[in-house]
Amino acid sequence: MARPDKAAAVAELTEQFRGSKAVVLTEYRGLTVAQLKQLRKSLGEHASYAVVKNTLTKIAAREAGVEGLEASLAGPSAIAFVSGDPVEAAKGLRDFAKANPLLVIKGGVLDGKAITADEIKKLADLESREVLLAKLAGAMKASLSNAVSLFAAPLAQTARLVEALRQKAEQDPTVLTGGAGTPAPAAAPEPEAETETETEVPATSEAAGDEPTAEETTQA
Repeated sequence: MARPDKAAAVAELTEQFRGSKAVVLTEYRGLTVAQLKQLRKSLGEHASYAVVKNTLTKIAAREAGVEGLEASLAGPSAIAFVSGDPVEAAKGLRDFAKANPLLVIKGGVLDGKAITADEIKKLADLESREVLLAKLAGAMKASLSNAVSLFAAPLAQTARLVEALRQKAEQDPTVLTGGAGTPAPAAAPEPEAETETETEVPATSEAAGDEPTAEETTQA
């Protein structure tokens, strides 16, 4: 490869390293062109798979600040550059490797940290972002339904009470006034107070004797 072509290849690889959330280094020895095409499709829309030259890849990794791949860059190498969900790409690689044992996962880098082949397989066992979001949405919907049910029961009971009161009021309007329309029973008449009568005190003989009678005057 001519020097300008090598420089362009390194620049392209460097850009792919910098724009990826994860990269997975594999050995593809023995895989056919048709199988490689199938592998690219299994990785999803947010990942690419490219056969690389080890020397140029080492240079590009250093320029991009990616560490942990140089020791594994030996033999026929191909790299999966993942810009989307790393779990989805890891699942695609794992499932393809099960069906096509010639694909060997050698290691990779996730969020700037080197990971082993076993760690990539463990990553594939996790639930994808889409599944987690779906579960979260389901949990939120269930919580909202429970909250609605919690408030709906008292509201329904209150509505029933109001309706029962309305029906009763139609039959007896005094229900709404607390019985104010019913005349109160007449109060019992209070007993008349006894009045004391003045009695004339008869004049005593002593009082009558103060003045002489006509007979006494004649005798005198």
